[in-house]
Amino acid sequence: MSKEVEIQVYGAEVLCPSCVNLPSSKETYEWLEAALTRKFPNQSFRVSYIDIENPPEEHVKKEFARRVIEEDMFYPVVLIESEIVGEGNPRLKTIVAEMEKYGYKQAQE
Repeated sequence: MSKEVEIQVYGAEVLCPSCVNLPSSKETYEWLEAALTRKFPNQSFRVSYIDIENPPEEHVKKEFARRVIEEDMFYPVVLIESEIVGEGNPRLKTIVAEMEKYGYKQAQE
């Protein structure tokens, strides 16, 4: 593993109109962080939550938050190193596979 990967979860307090029976963006962020910490113990990565209604001043994050709104993406939208790996109801299996591309190794169960 060459560097710490950043997983970004873009979402909003209000559920997206097509996601009414799904967990909120914040709940998905918390679940994802816990699940990945179990899958990849003792391996360094960051999971950040970005509110699309109130994004940080960082240009790239602010710009992507704008895109989520303008392109009517299903949120939460999950990015790993600027690559979209999940939208609406992200799949852990897909996210894990993407992290393995960056050299992360799953814990043996």
